[in-house]
Amino acid sequence: MTLHALTILGATGTIGVNTLDVVARHPDRFRVIALTGQNQIEKLAQQCRQFQARYAVVLDADKARALEALLAGSNTEVLVGMEALEYVSSLPEVDSVMAAIVGAAGLRPALAAARAGKRVLLANKETLVMAGRFFMQAVHDHHATLLPIDSEHNAVFQSMPAAYFERGSNRNPAAHGVRRVLLTASGGPFRTRELDTLKDITPEQAIAHPNWVMGKKISVDSATMMNKGLEVIEAHWLFNAPPEQIEVVIHPQSIVHSMVEYLDGSVLAQLSNPDMRTPIAHSLVYPERIEAGVNWLDLARIGTLTFEAPDLRRFPCLGLAYQALAAGGAAPAILNAANEEVVAAFLDKQIPYLAIPATLDAVLQRLAGQPAESLEDLMAADADARIAARELLALDHAHRA
Repeated sequence: MTLHALTILGATGTIGVNTLDVVARHPDRFRVIALTGQNQIEKLAQQCRQFQARYAVVLDADKARALEALLAGSNTEVLVGMEALEYVSSLPEVDSVMAAIVGAAGLRPALAAARAGKRVLLANKETLVMAGRFFMQAVHDHHATLLPIDSEHNAVFQSMPAAYFERGSNRNPAAHGVRRVLLTASGGPFRTRELDTLKDITPEQAIAHPNWVMGKKISVDSATMMNKGLEVIEAHWLFNAPPEQIEVVIHPQSIVHSMVEYLDGSVLAQLSNPDMRTPIAHSLVYPERIEAGVNWLDLARIGTLTFEAPDLRRFPCLGLAYQALAAGGAAPAILNAANEEVVAAFLDKQIPYLAIPATLDAVLQRLAGQPAESLEDLMAADADARIAARELLALDHAHRA
């Protein structure tokens, strides 16, 4: 059997660690070519030694020197910088690229993988939120294969007709009998909290997700449901579905990961325990199936699955994401960039919880109508949104002081 060669972008994060866990269970199927990280240098070095990676990439020169020292005597070559990320994403010998770098920094290497015609396992939301039109065009033009890793989008992928994703297929959902895409959301830790107490939420409370083990930033996004809003934007690009065909339903048990409703009234869903190794394993070997180390689903033990509509008073960030998608242009990129800044400020205890949606709304209003005719336009909108968010946060801090 020919080994499937992988580059894993963001190897030290949750998705990267889970990917390597699946890979380690099937040493006869996979070969790790490159691993990348940013801050957890010792962890990256250990991964490189364990999986005998040919390349390790970091963005910072000082961290690269530290990594070289940790990898002394190994066969791993340390590279540094954004160009290095793009390089290991487009190596001829690489079959698949796990794009799991968090934030806007993940856009360029994911785009490089698509332009190189790779199988792109996309876990980076910002790639589609910032530049969905350009990324999907690159996938099409360079005959890349795109497989979503987010549990929700992977569930939709598994529930859509296989013919929908064939090259040359009519990408109109209705032409394949699809009426709606239903994205499920856990509701996070504050689903039932009294509305008048939301102002008192702390970062420690926001990152305590009831079902998933995730990084701090994405945990806050789950608490605000911005994470789900960004997934709505992603689903629009992944499945060519207009906003009115994408609905969000809260499902606290996180067992039904998403659903597709058909014109005949059928609803197909993908169910599994909340473990990211399921969508990762699915995408690594699609259309095959392999063991992923995930516990089997015991529906009798779970007993009850419940669903409810999201309350936009509790989760205004979800409404802001729909607004940005409807506005189009640079609005999703602006929302995403501002959200990164605002969430970082909240985690640093610089702002209260409710300042997150208030600041995002203000940034969207301030920067409405930004051009989005090129990737350069979108990167400029990203930068402008960060500046605007910081200015508004500074004003808010001065006012509260």
